[in-house]
Amino acid sequence: MTDLLADAARRASRYVSEIGERRVASTPADIENLEALGGALNDDPCDPASVLATLDEIGSPATVASTAGRYFGFVTGGSLPAAMAANILAAAWDQNGALFIQSPVAVKLEEIAAAWLTDIFGFPATCGIGFVTGATMANFTALAAARHALLKRAGWDVEAQGMFGAPEIRVVVGAEAHTSLLKALAMLGFGRARVIAVPADDQGRIRADALPPLDDHTLVCIQAGNVNSGAFDPAAEIRAKAHGAWIHVDGAFGLWAAAAPARAHLMSGFAQADSWATDCHKWLNVPYDSGLALVRDAGHLRGAMALSAAYLHMTDHREPCLYTPEASRRARGIEVWAALRSLGRRGLAEMIESNCRLASRFATGLGAHEVLNDVVLNQVLVSFGDDETTRRVIREVQQEGTCWCGGTEWHGRAAMRISVSNWSTTEADVDRSLEAIRKIAARVRSGRP
Repeated sequence: MTDLLADAARRASRYVSEIGERRVASTPADIENLEALGGALNDDPCDPASVLATLDEIGSPATVASTAGRYFGFVTGGSLPAAMAANILAAAWDQNGALFIQSPVAVKLEEIAAAWLTDIFGFPATCGIGFVTGATMANFTALAAARHALLKRAGWDVEAQGMFGAPEIRVVVGAEAHTSLLKALAMLGFGRARVIAVPADDQGRIRADALPPLDDHTLVCIQAGNVNSGAFDPAAEIRAKAHGAWIHVDGAFGLWAAAAPARAHLMSGFAQADSWATDCHKWLNVPYDSGLALVRDAGHLRGAMALSAAYLHMTDHREPCLYTPEASRRARGIEVWAALRSLGRRGLAEMIESNCRLASRFATGLGAHEVLNDVVLNQVLVSFGDDETTRRVIREVQQEGTCWCGGTEWHGRAAMRISVSNWSTTEADVDRSLEAIRKIAARVRSGRP
């Protein structure tokens, strides 16, 4: 085991040291080679060292270099050194994060990280926090707490009686609501087609003046950080019209603006919401998977997530399984604690601020084309002309390999979507990427093959 772990460490170290200089996307040949990992399952055991070597030699080249500084697709984030190292130690510990009796250290690290996080976000210290897989499950978990609270208010125990015959809850979302939010609402029985979609402005923000009448049987879902533009819904205006409605915030990456003094104004009004969802693997840069569901009244979260059995041995300590859909799960608080401890307040603020500055550098560098959004955070949308030209530029940038930028549709137009969310991205990474993008765009627009 010692030799095997040492070999794994050597291979992982080599991968990390080389990731910054390799192409971002895998080659077709690398992807084709993955077939060698398949075939019929062997009858006899294989040497673990041989298994590791095969995995590294065939698998590593077919990874996407999303932990490197020139990956700008989606809002993936990187992996901070302390968080990656903690992840390795956590794998060796192999702790079940469900109960204090199963892992005192896992529970204590969650408690500490939760206190730090509520302080960073400016939320009440009494918030309930569930450490879940990502934004979809964070939305699901927080919205389950909203469902519990709203139906309890109406005299209905949804955990005991289910949704059949339950009093109606109106659900209001913005026209630009993220698909993961809609998926969570569907899984909770609210339905995708029954939600009331409020028109958005040219940056994707809910128009507060277009809200329907709200009351205490309404669930309103707003965004901190539009997935395309990075824009923030007008939370304070919406809160003023709430009239007892539950306000939930999908803040998968935008919630982290609260950590950067120069961006904190974007979070005006959001701390007064009832629940929030965010990802740590996005802008805290911890390894997958790591999401957070936060609920102002911890009792509503525990009410929605409750479970009991004599053999579980509940203690007086915080029991994580009472805050998440899962019982048995990996101890996700370990990497979160390590990331926060290693960065500190100033380091976290600078990481967020640096990414935002680099996004603006992209926008300036592509100014000869058409930047479609107000760059207020870390998102940049660019058109290179007509839709087919823009899509071709995106395809060829991805194939060329210097960097990786995604594509999207924005107000009926094709756009390149650039997301800057990695701690390791530098000005040199941006400038190298800009050079490749501009060169490809010039060739495509000239009609040259």
